[in-house]
Amino acid sequence: MGSVAGVTAGVSAAAVLAVALVAFAAGMVLRQHKVADVAWGAGFAVVAVVALLVSAGHGVAARRWLLVAVTVVWGARLAGHIFWRGRGAGEDPRYEKMLRGRGPLYVLGTVYLGQGALIWLVSLPIQVGMSGGWAGTPLLVLGGLVWLVGLMFEAVGDWQLERFKADPANRGQLMDRGLWRYTRHPNYFGDACVWWGIFAIGCGSWLGLATVVSPLVMTYVLVWGSGKRMTEKRMRDSRPDYAEYAHRTSGFIPLPPRA
Repeated sequence: MGSVAGVTAGVSAAAVLAVALVAFAAGMVLRQHKVADVAWGAGFAVVAVVALLVSAGHGVAARRWLLVAVTVVWGARLAGHIFWRGRGAGEDPRYEKMLRGRGPLYVLGTVYLGQGALIWLVSLPIQVGMSGGWAGTPLLVLGGLVWLVGLMFEAVGDWQLERFKADPANRGQLMDRGLWRYTRHPNYFGDACVWWGIFAIGCGSWLGLATVVSPLVMTYVLVWGSGKRMTEKRMRDSRPDYAEYAHRTSGFIPLPPRA
């Protein structure tokens, strides 16, 4: 099992590198490196399909196909949402600020290869789970349920926010309705649940237990990295009413709003 997992990890790394290089080329041609955000979800879907093919004939069929299904559905939805949200718009201000005056090699290493390394690390439960030997039906069911809750929070939260922004009557107002009434970041909370669910699904061996690093890293990135922390800094700097919203609304885990 270990040798199969090792080969799967190596081929998955090559696949991630290919996705990063294609995305970098597209970003250079379009002169918009927000394409990296679309490649984020797509990269995980590619890893899942590649891992399935490379490990053919090994592992538990139910786990293998479930891993592919949940990863591709999540990755395709996220990539499609980000693409649709950014269509017709200019460069993402984050990339404008970070990459101003930087050369192509800096952009490649900092944005695309750095993101590729993170995709490979976070997708370890998928790579290892493809050749895992334990059937673990209760764990598959538990992981699937956690994944489903996460996908619901992420997709519904994004949908509610887009509808809110599209209504001219809400111009200048802060989104504090629907799921956003119970957590300031339903999409980030959902993302974390998705990866804890995928870890549970892929945990089919003792080696699979070690891939707990995946949801831990993803949760750290979402809460203290480029997710919640950076979003809240931007919102506090640009929206005076955000402090009051933050006071009454949970920062991550959905909870009833405070009085």
